[in-house]
Amino acid sequence: MARPHSARTLPCRDGVSPSCVALPVGPWPTVLDFLEQRFPTVGRPAWARRMNSGEVLNAQGQPVHPEQPYASGSRLFYYRHIADEPDLPVQERIVFQDEYLVVADKPHFMPVTPGGRYVRQSLLVRLKRQLGIDTLSPVHRIDRETAGLVLLCVRPQDRNAYQALFRERQVHKVYEAVAPYRADLTLPLTRRSRIEACATQFFRSEEIEGTPNSETTLSLLQVQGDSALFRLEPVTGKRHQLRIHMNALGLPIEGDQFYPQVLRGPEDGEDFSQPLQLLARSMAFTDPVTGQPRSFTSGQRLRVSV
Repeated sequence: MARPHSARTLPCRDGVSPSCVALPVGPWPTVLDFLEQRFPTVGRPAWARRMNSGEVLNAQGQPVHPEQPYASGSRLFYYRHIADEPDLPVQERIVFQDEYLVVADKPHFMPVTPGGRYVRQSLLVRLKRQLGIDTLSPVHRIDRETAGLVLLCVRPQDRNAYQALFRERQVHKVYEAVAPYRADLTLPLTRRSRIEACATQFFRSEEIEGTPNSETTLSLLQVQGDSALFRLEPVTGKRHQLRIHMNALGLPIEGDQFYPQVLRGPEDGEDFSQPLQLLARSMAFTDPVTGQPRSFTSGQRLRVSV
């Protein structure tokens, strides 16, 4: 009997790794009927085309056809595809690569992993396609709107060790941001607060009362007119932490579409002329696999408006 596959053992296609869905007990006559109900936004005709093209596989890695009877208790694998996925007018740059790590300098607007309207335009898929490394995986993430350094591991067996660096706060991370200048604010300062997911808008987070779970140190680098360039050193890594802390200090980051108010939702069209002025500038750590000191710096620069 053929050994069942997992999403890790099936090959990538054009840089896209397979996704997996379990087949529960249910009334569906065919696999196509199940997929139509499970993923209604894709639609029955699109699923039929994917199946006829061999883009839906069973646990043995064999193609599943539209008329195949439904059988619960197994798994399906499929390759995500967005027919009208927009091209991004930006380009990533590889800062470092060896047999263990790839460090990429991500531009604004590019997601680290597939999600929403972007699959093949995500950093991960683009790097897999460019480098031919199907096992490549990010060990941390930065917002799609944020530019700068992203660390990816090459070997699956090393992933947990590199992720532990971030979980255990063993990475010294430095960001830069452009925001309004406040002469009355004494810098440097450290902002600590409790950040949780917003109850009414899934794509935002917010500060609430309670024991702090986030910490950022803020210092001033440059003043130019009414704007300034700030150095941000996060100790923790809550979603949108830097954007929220800056906004709470009366320093909303230039180009921020979510804070202090939503100007453009996650499904709205992009305005590539107005990037979020936030950059993951540098990171340093001791490599848990090789024991070597590692230090990387982004080649990008933020603009400080007059």
